[in-house]
Amino acid sequence: MKNVLLSFLISISLVSCSYGQNANDPAARKVNMALAAIENLYVDTVNKSKLADDAIIALLQKLDPHSGYLTPEEVKEMNEPLQGNFDGIGVQFNMLTDTLYIIQVIPGGPSEKVGIIAGDRIIQVNDTLIAGVGMKNTDIMSRLRGPKGTIVTVKIMRGSNPALIPFKIVRGKIPIYSLDASYMLDKETGYIKLNRFAATTYDEFKEALTELQKKGLKNLVLDLQDNGGGYLNTAIEIANEFLKRGDLIVYTEGVHQRREDAHATMRGSFEDGKVIVLVNESSASASEIVTGALQDWDRAVIVGRRTFGKGLVQRPIPFPDGSMIKLTTARYYTPTGRSIQKPYENGNLDSYNMEVITRYNRGEMISADSIHFPDSLKYSTLKNHRIVYGGGGIMPDYFVPIDTSRYTDMHRSLAASGVIYKYVMNYIDKNRTSLHNQYKDFAAYKSQFNVSDAMLKELLEMFKKEDFEMFGKTSSESIIEYEDGYVDETQVEIVDKKNKRTSAKLTAEDMKQFEKSKPLIKLQVKALLARDLWNMNEYYQIMNEDNEALTKAIYIIENPKEYNKLLGKN
Repeated sequence: MKNVLLSFLISISLVSCSYGQNANDPAARKVNMALAAIENLYVDTVNKSKLADDAIIALLQKLDPHSGYLTPEEVKEMNEPLQGNFDGIGVQFNMLTDTLYIIQVIPGGPSEKVGIIAGDRIIQVNDTLIAGVGMKNTDIMSRLRGPKGTIVTVKIMRGSNPALIPFKIVRGKIPIYSLDASYMLDKETGYIKLNRFAATTYDEFKEALTELQKKGLKNLVLDLQDNGGGYLNTAIEIANEFLKRGDLIVYTEGVHQRREDAHATMRGSFEDGKVIVLVNESSASASEIVTGALQDWDRAVIVGRRTFGKGLVQRPIPFPDGSMIKLTTARYYTPTGRSIQKPYENGNLDSYNMEVITRYNRGEMISADSIHFPDSLKYSTLKNHRIVYGGGGIMPDYFVPIDTSRYTDMHRSLAASGVIYKYVMNYIDKNRTSLHNQYKDFAAYKSQFNVSDAMLKELLEMFKKEDFEMFGKTSSESIIEYEDGYVDETQVEIVDKKNKRTSAKLTAEDMKQFEKSKPLIKLQVKALLARDLWNMNEYYQIMNEDNEALTKAIYIIENPKEYNKLLGKN
């Protein structure tokens, strides 16, 4: 017993020494003693590394919803989309019926160089069968990815030819783009959509803006719908392009971090001209920094729905093993002094993440009248002195309700089953050459191609043959996996999941709902075909035909009185 006690005391002493700066801190000493006691006295053998991880996770969970612990693998997965590149083979793919379908081949990437094309299906990777064996996407990606310069061998099925074609691919650095679309809406108004704020986003944005200006750009619609944020510095760089030198963009401050201001530092490339920013409940963090700055300076009209409300700054604190913690160290504030962080109860993630669903359930997505801010959160914009609010996301200047009329249970079941994407894949397989021959460019395709009722009938027949489930209501749908696996999730409707049932037949009610959703299904099929024939830019040009927020933005830009009224100009 004496030996055990001696060992216990020695362990406490060693742990305390490693935290010398906390030697006089009773709380830190208490934690150290607990860890030492478990390690030396617990009845069973413990994994010290896992115990430390669990202790850190438990500590961070009590702070706020955005502080957290990441394993080395999670750190890598988090950084790749934001750093703007990774090492891989350079394809965009989707997994359908346990088969990897290549949707796009990255121009200039390793796969394009060896002759892999859109529509190919990867069956084997390094002699390991990946099709039809239920392999997880993460396992497939780990086989395709690898250090630059290393070789991976794949066997591909092309078209209806059963013979597999072998390819030897030298992995390379693959770019991950954060700009989804950039095109002219008319002769004077351009459109740019950003999906995140990554290390390469500013360069992508500047290049796109310059190209649009060459085409006559005078007005800009910046689409930040569903943009969950990213790097703070990137948001500052983009806001800088719209504001005058010296204008405050954002400032950060915390109990242990002094106030730091970020100002526009140079002449922006779009300081004049009308600007509209599109946002919704999934626009967060860096998106809200840009939106808040432009709203506070009366530089842009904000159109859409109230943003997510993330105003906390996380600082990465790395550990020697490659893991790290993201620790909230400050809040960020818009130029008027607004904190847009929505309320939270310590680290309660469940209630925090469900808050957006709560908004939907209380009618906020349908009517702006359902949104109430206390007077204590009222602020005044810096030029035109309009009333804006903090403390729970950014409220748009022009509210656009969510349109759920076409999103029936039948549509959700079709989307969840993957049949829409599978149908598009099959159609492209059979008709890629004829489509390219018939439609020499995207403009011809957009104006002339129509999804026929015969195509929809084929889609339904395919759906009937699937082992499918009919859903009542679902919260979101994954659209596609990009560039060796980056997942982009587009929120379709925010409601609770329920009323799930399995069926082998389509009822009269199912067909009624199908008719109701037919315009949306036809649009999605046409857009997905455009994506496979060209790229994501063309996909959004089709899908934006049903983008109500964009429709309203165009209306506001084309009506100077409405635009000036929303900005509070006389």
